[in-house]
Amino acid sequence: MAKILIADDHVSVRAALARYLSAATGDDIFQANTLPTALNMMAESGPFDLVLLDYTMPGMSLPAGLARAIKANAQQPVALLSGTAPPEVARRALAAGACGFVPKTIGPECMIAAIAQMIAGEIFRPDDFFAPEAGTRGPATGLTPRETDVLRGISAGQSNKEIARNLDIQEVTIKLHVKTICRKLQARNRTHAAMLARDQALL
Repeated sequence: MAKILIADDHVSVRAALARYLSAATGDDIFQANTLPTALNMMAESGPFDLVLLDYTMPGMSLPAGLARAIKANAQQPVALLSGTAPPEVARRALAAGACGFVPKTIGPECMIAAIAQMIAGEIFRPDDFFAPEAGTRGPATGLTPRETDVLRGISAGQSNKEIARNLDIQEVTIKLHVKTICRKLQARNRTHAAMLARDQALL
């Protein structure tokens, strides 16, 4: 069971997210409404396995506020949570040490997968949120090492459950990776992704 802190000044959003995560994952969820409150909780009850910080809550700033939170959480994962921040802010947050940028519009299943991914020490970067960056070419551009591992499992004919067991991560995280791989490769489905990986010698 993970220990997660959600810091957001929107009470209804924070409470709804906390209730959902607690019910869906069984994780121990803590709540704060400002950055100073979150920092105090990290000092008193932390470190947390993951801290989600709302970008626009009182006391929050980038990169200073993020840096304070990362330090207070003893270098454990800290991510940015926002419904309004533009892609450039997300890029700055990741460059400043955030373990991810989580849009509040993300679907429930993807939210759970993203949290599991970040707690496992990976970076969560919602590819459909970011505009294509200059200089990228070809459908395989941007595959992370973990996505490449998942693609290798897909190409070997393994199920999501088998890939998750082999990589020692949750099956819901594999589902998120498969969705991202298909988007990056412009594949219609996992079978098409495996064909593209073979034809383009991606593995």
